[in-house]
Amino acid sequence: MSSQAQPLAESVVQSVDWLAIAPPTIAAVVGLAVLVADLFVGDTKKALLGWTSVAGLTISLLALLPLLDGDRATFCLTSTPDVCSYTADRFTLVIQFLVLGGALLAALLSMTALKDAKKELPEGEFWFLLLSSAAGAALLPASRDLATLIVALEVASLPAFALVGIRHGDKRSSEAALKFFLSSVTATAVSLMGISFVYATTGTLYLTEIADRIQNVDGDLHTVTQAGVVLTLIGFAFKTAAVPFHFWVPDTYVGAPLPVAAYLSVVGKAVGFSGLILVTVVALPSYADAWGPALAALAALTMTVGNVGALKQQSTRAYSAVRLLAWSSVGQAGYLLVPIAAAAYSDDAEQAIGSTVAYALMYAAVNLGAFAVAALVGRTKHLNRVSDYRGLYASSPATALLLAFFLLCLAGLPPGIIGLFAKVIVFSAAVDAGLGWLAVVMAVNVVIALFYYLQWTALLFRAPEGAPEPHRVPAPLTLAIALTGIVGIVLSGAPQLVLRFADTGLF
Repeated sequence: MSSQAQPLAESVVQSVDWLAIAPPTIAAVVGLAVLVADLFVGDTKKALLGWTSVAGLTISLLALLPLLDGDRATFCLTSTPDVCSYTADRFTLVIQFLVLGGALLAALLSMTALKDAKKELPEGEFWFLLLSSAAGAALLPASRDLATLIVALEVASLPAFALVGIRHGDKRSSEAALKFFLSSVTATAVSLMGISFVYATTGTLYLTEIADRIQNVDGDLHTVTQAGVVLTLIGFAFKTAAVPFHFWVPDTYVGAPLPVAAYLSVVGKAVGFSGLILVTVVALPSYADAWGPALAALAALTMTVGNVGALKQQSTRAYSAVRLLAWSSVGQAGYLLVPIAAAAYSDDAEQAIGSTVAYALMYAAVNLGAFAVAALVGRTKHLNRVSDYRGLYASSPATALLLAFFLLCLAGLPPGIIGLFAKVIVFSAAVDAGLGWLAVVMAVNVVIALFYYLQWTALLFRAPEGAPEPHRVPAPLTLAIALTGIVGIVLSGAPQLVLRFADTGLF
């Protein structure tokens, strides 16, 4: 009996490549350490937890450097070593850089927000939740089987629900968290049903094996497979805030602490888009005729609804600045979907996916910068209306110039060259794939977006209604604004760096 059991025991032994899994692991371990340390740190030293979290995210980013030498994989099948659950390839590293960098900037914003909250927000729990979510978000692009993919998606999402509703006794925050939670759980349940259909017809959860086996599915199961493909995409479409799965975005961004809204706008989208790319382009390329048209329609609908929603925002309405950024993020999600849809029709799917990654990198830097300035203004203007930004140049010239630059990048106008460059490569991806109608819809939406971006930009340089009110900028907030500004300016000077960096090597 023992001689028969020995080979079986050996067959399930895994050798873990700790270096490959270091980035998400470090974030998770630091999150646990911060939660335990919170029990022993006095109220006067709670800021140490924030700096520890920032240091942990910085180390997680630095852990990406040793992985640049070549692709690494771990948690592989012993029978077929090339089939693995975790792969640290070029695509993984680029998305992990985006996710961990976004989380680091959100952490810098959070340090100021927690200090201003004057103990109204539980600091230990906040940092634990943020780091846990970042660890899940960093795990997702490395996932190469559907089970790990869904687990990573939920590890990234569940702490985010708690972060949205972390303001105790705040009805708006609680309502936003509940809406976010219920709609997300529903989308995840639908995705799990889709995954069960795909597993039933292919007998595997590994993405590369699904890609091989799904081509030979019995004809009687073809409809079940198509249904599984469509249902699987719904959960990731929800994370990307694609219409009609976008309805949670405005209320959630307004109800959440502003750094959490900034985190969701960038890291949440990166999670959704990386999952969407892995499911469609890696696992289901043979079903491009099913997901291609669906994503193209979603892209057109999402960018139109998002930009029209942003256009309708009234500048004097409470939290209109945050709502405008929320609707703008929905519109930007539509642009991000275009190259993924184009990959279904293109002979060079890798180049199309590279366009999405390049646009995501640009969007992450400038959108986090816009949220950082909104966090600064929100310290004195608690209702954070667009009209509150009138005359910002008179009181804080550098901040106003940077916000104007971020908005022009999002609009795709000089001197925001990186925004224009990113839009051009997305537009080219649609044209090259033969999706001329989608390119036209995108062009119309870019024009619509110009109006509200330029309107906000012009407001910054108008004469203030009263005496200019100076904005004192704390060190973490200064660092966040400076970092996003430097990245945006450097990339506008050398936009080709984005394309080189976004060369995913996914295939």
